Amino acid sequence: MPTTHTDDTTSEVDVATDVVALRRSVAAGAVGVFVHWFDWAAYAYLAGTVATVFFPDENSTTGLLAVFGVFAVSFGIRPIGALVFGPLGDRIGRKRTLSLVIFMMSGATLTIGLLPGYAAIGVAAPVLLVVLRLIQGFAAGGEFGSAASFLAESSPRRRRGFGVSWLEVGSLLGFLAGSFVYLLLSTGLDEEQLTAWGWRVPFLVSAPLGVIGFIIRNKIEDTPEYRTLEANDTVPRTPVRELLRGHKRHLLQAAGLMAAMHVPFYMVLTYLVTYETDHLGHSAGSAALLSTVISLLGLVLVPVFGLLSDRVGRKPVFVGATAALLVLATPAFLLMRTGLAGTWVAGLLLGAILAAILGTYAVWSAEIFPTRTRQSGLSIAYNLTAALFAGTVPYLMTVLISATGSTLLPGPYLMVFAVGGLIAALSLEETAGSALLRPEDVSELRPEDVSDAPAERHQAPPA
Repeated sequence: MPTTHTDDTTSEVDVATDVVALRRSVAAGAVGVFVHWFDWAAYAYLAGTVATVFFPDENSTTGLLAVFGVFAVSFGIRPIGALVFGPLGDRIGRKRTLSLVIFMMSGATLTIGLLPGYAAIGVAAPVLLVVLRLIQGFAAGGEFGSAASFLAESSPRRRRGFGVSWLEVGSLLGFLAGSFVYLLLSTGLDEEQLTAWGWRVPFLVSAPLGVIGFIIRNKIEDTPEYRTLEANDTVPRTPVRELLRGHKRHLLQAAGLMAAMHVPFYMVLTYLVTYETDHLGHSAGSAALLSTVISLLGLVLVPVFGLLSDRVGRKPVFVGATAALLVLATPAFLLMRTGLAGTWVAGLLLGAILAAILGTYAVWSAEIFPTRTRQSGLSIAYNLTAALFAGTVPYLMTVLISATGSTLLPGPYLMVFAVGGLIAALSLEETAGSALLRPEDVSELRPEDVSDAPAERHQAPPA
C-alpha cells in the first residue's frame, strides 16, 4: 500500500540521517580524546628518554622522577581547566570549547616536539617543558566535559549510549596508537638516535592530528539542545553557581560513577604491566602484550555495552559491571598467582568488566545534568576524581604493597571503588531514552529554585 511504503521510506530516511549525524558527531567528539591519549601514552613510554634530554644527567633516577613529576603536575592542573572550560562551554557552547581545547593541546604538544633540550638551552629547557605540560593539562581539563556533552546532545536519543561510548573508543585508540609508535621507534632506532631526534616524532605527529580535529570541530554546528538555550535566551550566566546550588547531589553521583571508572582503568591498563613484571615475574614483553590485547578487547566491547545500555538501560549494565568488580576483583588477583595463563584469564576478565563501565558511565553522567550546567558538571566531576584517584593508582599500589608485603592489595582497592560506584548507581534513576532538555533549561528559574529531581521525570519542553 502507498501509505505503508511512505512510512517505510520515511523510516529509512530517518535512520540514514541518524547514522550520518552520529558519525559526524563521533568524529568531532572523539578526535580530541584520541589526540590527548596519544600524547599521554607517548610521554609515559618515552619518560626515560625525555629525562635524558631535558634534565641534567648526573643522576638518571632524579631525572626520571622529575619527568614523572611533570606528568603528575599536568594531572593536578586539570581541575582548574575544568573550572574554566566547563562553565565556558555552558555559556558559549560546546563547539567553541571543543575547538579551543584541541587547539591548545595540539599547539603545546607540537612545541614540546620542537623544544631544545637541556644541552642546548640549559635550565630553560625543563622550565619550558613544565609550562607546556601545564598548558596541555589545563586544556585537557576541558576536553572530557566538552566532548561528552557534545556527543550526548548530538547523538540520536535511542542510540545515545552507543554514540557517547565512542568517546572511550577514542581514548583506547589514542593509547594504542601512542604505544604502537613507541614500539616502532624503540625497535627501529638505537638509543643514540632515539635521544637525538626519535623522541620528537610522536609529539610532531600529533600536530597534524590536532589540525584535522580542529577543522572538524570548527565546521560542526553546536548541539540542538544548546541552540535551544540560545533561541530561548536562557544561556546560563553563572553555571557553576547553579550547579552547586541546585545539583550537588548529581555532582556527587557523577563523581561516584567516574571514580569507579578511573581506578579500574588505570589499574588494568597501566599499573597491571608493572604488577606483572615486579610481583609475578612475567617478562615485560608478555605484560605489554596483555595490556594491548585488553585494549583491543575494549575497542570491541565498549560500544557493544553502550548499545546494550540503550536497549536495557544504563542501570542494569553499570550495576552489573560494578557488582562483578566487587565480587571478582580479589579472586582475579589470586588467579594471577597461578601462572601466566591465570594472569591472562584474570586480566581479560577485568578488561571486560572495565569495558562495561566505560560503555555506560559517560552517557549516564551526561543525562543526569540539565543542559544549562551539563558541561560544568561533567568537567568538574571527571577531573576532580581523575586528579584524586587516577594518577595516584601506581604510586599508592607501590607504597601499600611495599608496606604490607601483600600482592593482593589491588583487589580490595578495586572493591572499595566498586562499592562507591554501586552506591552512586543505585541512588540514580534510569535515564536511557530520556530528554536532555528540561523545563528549567528554557525557563527563567533562579539557581536556588533548581532541584535534584531525577532526570527521567523531566520532559522536553513543547516545540
